[in-house]
Amino acid sequence: MKKTILICALVLVAGISSSFAENGAGINSAVKTAFQRDFANAREVNWETRYAFVKVTFSIENQVAYAYYTMDGDLMAVTRNILSNQLPVNRLVYLSKHFKDYWISDLFEMNSNGETSYYITLENADNRMVLRSVGNGEWELYKKESKP
Repeated sequence: MKKTILICALVLVAGISSSFAENGAGINSAVKTAFQRDFANAREVNWETRYAFVKVTFSIENQVAYAYYTMDGDLMAVTRNILSNQLPVNRLVYLSKHFKDYWISDLFEMNSNGETSYYITLENADNRMVLRSVGNGEWELYKKESKP
């Protein structure tokens, strides 16, 4: 009898916990409604409230993506990690010509206000740099630092 009560209690606690995680407890309804409208087919949704925005991590069409909303429910940006072979050809060719002594440690695509941009982190033994490509496809230095 005690075992049965304990098992029922654990199942109840697990059920309540998962319902909070799925429903985004503490996230305002404007953000939830906007996300559900924008990404109706999203799965595995996780919510994080940051200082001035909400970050939603989710899976859509077997890919992990991140959506960023204002507290009023306005979509600021959507990002996803990509592989180098998913870059447009002109951007990939430029990298292979000008940065052949570097390796890629991070690469993501960002869509904000209808414009797609790419951010890539390149490293070698001495340096780490982040390049950004917006609009016409040219890369520009976003940040550079020397390694210790």
